[in-house]
Amino acid sequence: MAELNYHHLRYFLEIARERSLTRAAQKLHVSQSALSIQLRQLEDRLGQPLFERRGRQLLLTEAGRIAMDHAEAIFSTGEELVGTLKGRPRGRQALLRVGAAATLSRNFQLQWLQPLLLRRDLQIRLQSGSLPVLTAALESHALDVVLSNEPAPQVRVSGLYSRLIDEQAVTLVSRRPRSRVLRLRFPQDLHGLPMVLPGNGSALRTSFDAALDLAGVQPLVVAEIDDMAMLRLMARESGVLTLVPPVVVRDELRSGLLVERCSIPQIRERFYAITGQRRFMHPLIKTLLAA
Repeated sequence: MAELNYHHLRYFLEIARERSLTRAAQKLHVSQSALSIQLRQLEDRLGQPLFERRGRQLLLTEAGRIAMDHAEAIFSTGEELVGTLKGRPRGRQALLRVGAAATLSRNFQLQWLQPLLLRRDLQIRLQSGSLPVLTAALESHALDVVLSNEPAPQVRVSGLYSRLIDEQAVTLVSRRPRSRVLRLRFPQDLHGLPMVLPGNGSALRTSFDAALDLAGVQPLVVAEIDDMAMLRLMARESGVLTLVPPVVVRDELRSGLLVERCSIPQIRERFYAITGQRRFMHPLIKTLLAA
């Protein structure tokens, strides 16, 4: 097996961070041509292209992203060696990069990652954002998986896979009503009632509106909220009837702060793990998907 050159890795890591041969050469105080030769030698040793060029920018390939993780681990190990011999030991950790759609329940995110939270050999890097931004990061190998309550946009044909990992019937919750009527019938009892609903762009809201339109029922919508964390807070603080997946208000239901007024089994919230087409899938993602 061909030996790896420490300098090759150092140069590669700088190029990966700068995304530019010119800037990396300036920082390393070497010529751009010399840096290009070092990179080509490393790619020859690994048998894989590490970058693809888009315009003036160098973007990591899948193999490049893996090489960057290992290069960072190698240099981290070097720092660990020095620290250990100087009496400052520092543990080495694997890295798992997870994207989470801003509209996704925080409780669900925590529930899915729970099996990994007590591992001391792992660092989880969780990034929240819009689904288009996160799937773009997934395509560029900056993320290992994206969690979302909707599948990847169909317009993207870059080899993204949306795996259904859970689903649950949604429910209407509120504070305990003063009247004796706790349970509501869906949809007829909702006419004219004040309600807090998910935003218009969500699949959950589309299904809910379609069911009400069919029955000729029109509630009084007092707020529309895309973010599930804010939807939870609004349900808690306002006490108004709120449409949510139960996982969002799990703690409030357990404590009795909120009560379930009506389960709607025909409308379901679905949860997806979106992955890219990978030759080298992160082993922990395989474990989580299998579970």
